[in-house]
Amino acid sequence: MHSLKNNNIILVGASSGIGLELAKQLAKENCNLALLARRKDAIDEQVKYFGDFLGKIVSIKCDVTKKEEVNFAVAEAKNSLGTADVLIYNSGVSFPQNLKNFNSASAEETFKTNVIGFFNFCEVLIPEMIDNKKGLIVGVSSLADGRGFPKSGTYCASKAAMTVFLESLRTELKKYGVKVITVKPGFVKTPMTDKNNFKMPFLMPVEKAAKIILNGIKKEKRIVQFPLPTMIGSKILRALPDPIFEKIAKSY
Repeated sequence: MHSLKNNNIILVGASSGIGLELAKQLAKENCNLALLARRKDAIDEQVKYFGDFLGKIVSIKCDVTKKEEVNFAVAEAKNSLGTADVLIYNSGVSFPQNLKNFNSASAEETFKTNVIGFFNFCEVLIPEMIDNKKGLIVGVSSLADGRGFPKSGTYCASKAAMTVFLESLRTELKKYGVKVITVKPGFVKTPMTDKNNFKMPFLMPVEKAAKIILNGIKKEKRIVQFPLPTMIGSKILRALPDPIFEKIAKSY
């Protein structure tokens, strides 16, 4: 069991959705939080409603797609809290698209936020974690990482990249005492999913999702995936022969 007491945690993508709810729940864990997001004002507004919290909380503006902002934000977090013990990367965007109106700019934005931004944090934090022979990296991917679903191709591809990279990190960093956790949610009710105009089976409240993630971090699970029906469904879809999957997906 991983105790978060007195840990210095950098939480990226903390202004809304899963990130904000994780911040609220982490605030009760007697840890110190650096909350990062593009909208610092949104974090500051929400922190007022956290209630009593046991550790120190700082909010820092950071556009994860800009390496210089990431470097500055990490430096600010370390100046305020000390050496980072935990990185939780939760930043993510999704732009559902009909291929008749495919926009490479939104595809680029998806990868910059969902994948490249994570690389930027890894570049800064991993060498220090290796030197210290300890640390925990938590990356939020998705159960959509296993197949190319219609109208979500760039999102699925970005999450597949995230999942594979996290697996590589976990394998390589183990010998240095650095642990890596992959988080793979199904549909969670957040401002991002509120924009979806398709059916989202087993849609989960964000409070429950954050609790599952937090418990998974404490238990140091390699992979935290939920809800169970969606997880099983994703495994079945992944195992289907391509022609069968394509026939099913064509109906969406």
